[in-house]
Amino acid sequence: MTVNTRGITRLTALLGLGAFALTACGSGGDSAEQGSGESAETEAAETTEEESSQSESGDAAASGSLTIWADANRAEVLNEVASDFESDTGIAVEIVQQDFEEIRDQFVSQVPTGEGPDIAVGAHDWLGVLVNNGVVAPVELGDAAGDFEEIAVDAWTYEGQTYGLPYSIENIALLRNTELAPEAPADFDEMIQMGEEAGTEYPFLVGLDPNESDPYHLYPFQTSFGAPVFGTAEDGSYDSSQLAMADAGGEEFAGWLAEQGEAGVLNLNIDGDLAQESFNDGNSPFFLTGPWNVDGAREAGIDVAVDPIPAAGDQDAQPFAGVQGFFLSAQSENVVAASNFLINYVGTAEVQTALYETGGRTPALTESFEQALSEDEIVAGFGEVGAEAVPMPAIPEMGAVWDDWGSSQAAIIKGDGDPVELWQKMSEDISSAID
Repeated sequence: MTVNTRGITRLTALLGLGAFALTACGSGGDSAEQGSGESAETEAAETTEEESSQSESGDAAASGSLTIWADANRAEVLNEVASDFESDTGIAVEIVQQDFEEIRDQFVSQVPTGEGPDIAVGAHDWLGVLVNNGVVAPVELGDAAGDFEEIAVDAWTYEGQTYGLPYSIENIALLRNTELAPEAPADFDEMIQMGEEAGTEYPFLVGLDPNESDPYHLYPFQTSFGAPVFGTAEDGSYDSSQLAMADAGGEEFAGWLAEQGEAGVLNLNIDGDLAQESFNDGNSPFFLTGPWNVDGAREAGIDVAVDPIPAAGDQDAQPFAGVQGFFLSAQSENVVAASNFLINYVGTAEVQTALYETGGRTPALTESFEQALSEDEIVAGFGEVGAEAVPMPAIPEMGAVWDDWGSSQAAIIKGDGDPVELWQKMSEDISSAID
């Protein structure tokens, strides 16, 4: 793979400052409060001068090494990038393959001991845990931030700092069997009507769980009632002191859940696997799901289209967006090289497109994003929905939400009590857990 770097000279100006800031961050404190501004500027200038000199001589920071944790899919692409990087800089890069589901916890436990990697792949909603444990450092994207989709950078921004180089955006959308439903529905009621007129077993499918429902998949309908999980602060970040779904919009959504449960439209006995199987068998024209189920539908001979999620309330239905990326260890001893690797190599269109082709997730880099959308209408469909999605909350308080949220939704759908009272009880329990 040939990597077209974006100008080491531009990067070194911001990395010189980043090297100091990241060192300060390693102690878990606020880098803006550590050391004098004068000494920081002096060190930044010295680092910038040194790196620029090395860059011009073709020997950019040719010392040390980098260790990167990645799952199997990402490791394949990164091995090629690492080879180019080592050839260009003289810095060896070791790619250590890890189970994606274990990376976050292993990172939190190993970084403080000095045994963790310099860089790891992960999801943006890990940030609250990573930042609070002091194991992750900001990534100084500088001007490169403007090269990425806005939602991707927003997702990796926590308390005013950007902590990752994003590479993919993932979200759900409405998958439609075009033979059974030639046109996209305008809203939820029209979708159900179209599904009933199609004469299939199910007018609409979404995978749920009998005990935990699935707040993630049902969230777009909840937002259409004006009931986001949390409110937002002035800077747009989530504010855990505002449990916004406890307001009237959430109660209205609870009533809607009860109605759909009673009508059989939301069926807790249909899990994700059964929903996928039923859609692929032609038993419903509509399936609320993610890009991970597209190939199966195509292999089953379904002509599929991807549509915006129809609103059940009077506002737009906005799903969660999950943004994957690469983050830096607060204990890395080679921050400048690690940042160089991320911004000038992983952050290029060649690599972002390669990661997309391997994993099938919409690229985060705008150039690759637009290319993917122009070449594949399925990617375009998910990408258009994702551009209007909202980042999954990365704040640690989100961990106190899921259990009560899911179990309460399930109880409401089953008709186990008054929906508003059940929702109010859920809100009280979540608020107590957060406090």
